[in-house]
Amino acid sequence: MALPLEGVRVIDMSHVIAGPLASFYLAQLGGEVIKVEPPRGDVMRAGKPAQGDTPDGFVALNAGKRSAAIDIRTPEGAGAVRALAETADVLIENFRPGVVARYGLDYESIRRHRPDIVYCSISGYGQQGPWSGRGAYDHVIQALTGMMMMSGDAGDEEPVKVGFPVIDVAVGMLASLAITAALRQRERSGQGAHIDASMVQASQMLMYPHASTFLSSGVEPQRSGNRGYTGSPTADTYRCQDGWLATAANTPAQFRKLTAVLGLEHLCNDARALDLAAFESDGGFVVARDLDYLRAQFREAFAGRSAADMEERLNAAGVPAARVRRLGEFLQEAQACGAAAGQGLSFEQNGRTVRTPGLGFRYMGAPQEVRRGAEPLGASTPAVLAEATEGNVHVQGIGAGEGTRVPR
Repeated sequence: MALPLEGVRVIDMSHVIAGPLASFYLAQLGGEVIKVEPPRGDVMRAGKPAQGDTPDGFVALNAGKRSAAIDIRTPEGAGAVRALAETADVLIENFRPGVVARYGLDYESIRRHRPDIVYCSISGYGQQGPWSGRGAYDHVIQALTGMMMMSGDAGDEEPVKVGFPVIDVAVGMLASLAITAALRQRERSGQGAHIDASMVQASQMLMYPHASTFLSSGVEPQRSGNRGYTGSPTADTYRCQDGWLATAANTPAQFRKLTAVLGLEHLCNDARALDLAAFESDGGFVVARDLDYLRAQFREAFAGRSAADMEERLNAAGVPAARVRRLGEFLQEAQACGAAAGQGLSFEQNGRTVRTPGLGFRYMGAPQEVRRGAEPLGASTPAVLAEATEGNVHVQGIGAGEGTRVPR
């Protein structure tokens, strides 16, 4: 099965998570990705689990790419990357705005030699504006954009961050989407593009419904803890005998099924508990009249039951429900039962297999083969330089060894 981006060449000057994830998508969809790393390597290569090994996290982000160790701070290194860019369809960088311009690797410099380049700049705050020069990390952007104050329960004063680098991942995914769209547009118009993808933009997309409501109506979102987005009283999380259970009985029909399983059918006619006019219309979501009273009924009912048993019974009845699991527990279970979530991508790395969740989607019927892992630092440097240049050049400080003459 031919991959959709076969024949597309990508120069990836990015590091850590956001940019490498964007180019990982392009590589796994068939693109040829050349990862340009400093001679010391991407910081994600650090923290090796064993001598001579490559960290799983690095492999998961950089599998299938070629590695060229090039110091862009030297004239020779910057020149080599410019030469590479002339052979490329896409260039990705995630330096602070203005940094790559010092070395003649910014969009305007590259497009003079490759006018149809699709150039993607990934940053914390975007390429323009008063904040553009600031450095950024995931939890800092979570703080800035209000994400920390959307986690936690109403009345809590302390901010609560999402427990993983959600914004780094989101901006990488959005960047890959923008790049593939720009490539499609280039096919029709012959025009390249400069894509400005930022962590601030990605954070707003993760909070899209809430951000849109505030921008349109000025309504500040309220903290909802472990309750569902809809606000229905039984879109909630309950303590059971053997752990916690999340339910999503959002509609009147789902609420009736939930109460039938728990023996709380009387609540469907309880005017103290529910807005019965809204409930009996069977449209929209369940609306509580006395939320504390209603929650107490369900908390008591779940407290004496098994979360595992309730998960099975409620889903069988048509009520979305899941026992709260740790990540590892979920992944092992999904793989064991053959769920779609357990069918990721695997990569061969130095005689071992690095397994990943994949791309978040899969082409039905595509083979689940083990793919090529991440190259050692600089493994493709001589070949990449030879491809990008003509004749001979004195290469200094670009990963091929100081004083080495590399064909170009």
